[in-house]
Parts: sequence; structure tokens; C-alpha cells
Amino acid sequence: MAKLVYGLNQSLDGYVDHDKFMPEVALFRHFIEEVRGTTGMIYGRRMYEVMRYWDEDQPDWEAHEHEYAAAWRSKPKWVVSRSLTSVGPNATLVANDLETVVRRLKAELPGEMEVAGTELAQSLTNLGLIDAYQIYLHPVVLGSGKPFFAGPQPPLRLAASDRIVPNVIRLTYVPA
Repeated sequence: MAKLVYGLNQSLDGYVDHDKFMPEVALFRHFIEEVRGTTGMIYGRRMYEVMRYWDEDQPDWEAHEHEYAAAWRSKPKWVVSRSLTSVGPNATLVANDLETVVRRLKAELPGEMEVAGTELAQSLTNLGLIDAYQIYLHPVVLGSGKPFFAGPQPPLRLAASDRIVPNVIRLTYVPA
């Protein structure tokens, strides 16, 4: 049975912003290994559109970026959207009946599945489908932006804390 893990980079004041968290190489390598170890990804539309950047190699990429792109491309993706009519390679569009689709994926697939997108994660939380929340806490204060949690959460319990690189820790919470 697959475990759904919602994880994103977050500022000290609770915001996520992919433009403000360019990971250093060591953290990037951590994310490469995370992607390699995942069964697949479930994305909201906006996050999927951000991640489509990895679909095509860029001439200025360094080796670790090529490595990440290869790992990312190799994994199946499910994209939750009512507005998209198609998705890219190795991706499946989930236009309706989110709960049924995700419960089936959890029942049929092994390992961990990444969930990305604050609103999608809130919807899956409301359905009781998120198994763990991973906050990659960065020592910056943004002052505004999109919050990691898009709404109220059930009680959570700290399950683990890991220093990933000198300035970033990963906090893993599970439903209490």
C-alpha cells in the first residue's frame, strides 16, 4: 500500500515559493535520491506546470540538474486539474473523482508517493489521505506568499527531524 507524503520547501514564516528556494547542490542531490525512491507523484495543476521545466534538458544545466530531470521523467505522475485537457509524458490527467483515483493508487501501488501543491494537499488532507507532511525548513523569512498549509489541519505529531544540509532541516509530521 502506497504512503502519500506531502512535502515542500518552506520559509521560517510558513510560506512556499519555488522561485525563492533554489536548492544548493547538496540539497539538490538529496532531492534526486528522494525522487529516485518514490513510486510516483501526484501534482496539482500549478505545481505540475512548474515541474514541467524538467521535461526538456536545458543547455546551461549542470550534471546534478540532468540527473534530477532523468529521475523525475522516469516516474509516473498524476495531475489533478479540471482546466487542463492534456498532460505531458509519463503523466495521467485526473479531472474528477480525486478520492476514488487516489484511494485506488494507494491500494495498488507500493512505496511512497509524493504529493505537491498546497491546495491539492489540503483536499487530500480533508479526505484523510495524507500519511505524512515533510517540511524542508529554510532559514529565510518571506513575509508573504502561499502558505504550506492551505487550511486547518488535523492534529499532527512530529515523527522525525533530520538535518539535510547545514541550513535546512526536514520536519516530518504524521496525523496524531
